[in-house]
Amino acid sequence: MSLFDKLRTATSAPLPSRLPPARSHVAAAVTAKPINGTKSGSPSTTVACTSRVSNGLKEFLSQLDGIGRGQLLDMGPARQTTLNFFIERGFKVYTEDLLITWKNFLDADEKEWRDRPAGSTGLEMTPAARAERFLETTLLHPPESFDAVLVWDLLDYLDGELVSRLVARITSLLRDGGVVFGIFHSRKPEGFHRYRVIDAQNLELIPTPCAFTPQRVFQNREISDLFRRFRSSRTFVGRDQLREGLFVK
Repeated sequence: MSLFDKLRTATSAPLPSRLPPARSHVAAAVTAKPINGTKSGSPSTTVACTSRVSNGLKEFLSQLDGIGRGQLLDMGPARQTTLNFFIERGFKVYTEDLLITWKNFLDADEKEWRDRPAGSTGLEMTPAARAERFLETTLLHPPESFDAVLVWDLLDYLDGELVSRLVARITSLLRDGGVVFGIFHSRKPEGFHRYRVIDAQNLELIPTPCAFTPQRVFQNREISDLFRRFRSSRTFVGRDQLREGLFVK
């Protein structure tokens, strides 16, 4: 299996030709491998999950109302509850855990650089060059494949050179009227969380080990600049340190 092939299938139904290529499949519930190197079979650790009211999620679902049988890309790990929530609403859900994919890419890129033959020029290791190489290997879906994308808070953890290029790729993957749901920290977070949809207005935050530290705290103007190609954007501020962004193409 390819290092970057992280998608799994949840249905045997054939895919329309306009959907992502054959190597990408409708998501099924899987257990994501921890990206801190924990070995399979290690004793599990009980973590305290918390829930929060999400006005951004409520508005996200409002934007999707009436689409019918659409396509949704979840850029976090596959969660059974989240998958079921959208599948029951008629969506085919695709998952690509971008943080794990990025971590695996960086590890492989670093190894290739170390193993290069003596005297060779090797790889260009600037952040911009690495971002370009990464996007040559992932999210290789046809343009306008999706009606919705769940970005979660991954933009806070990625290198700046990758963030702008990733948002441009997401923009190309969305159909007109498509919507992106993102989460941004108002200050540096004390820990890393994954997210799970509980119901139409509530998210669960699951503490999870992470190989990356937060790279920045986006200001509202910076968020608007990132999504400037979208025809509308809204930010929902919660009582905690999270802001939710909704962007309609």
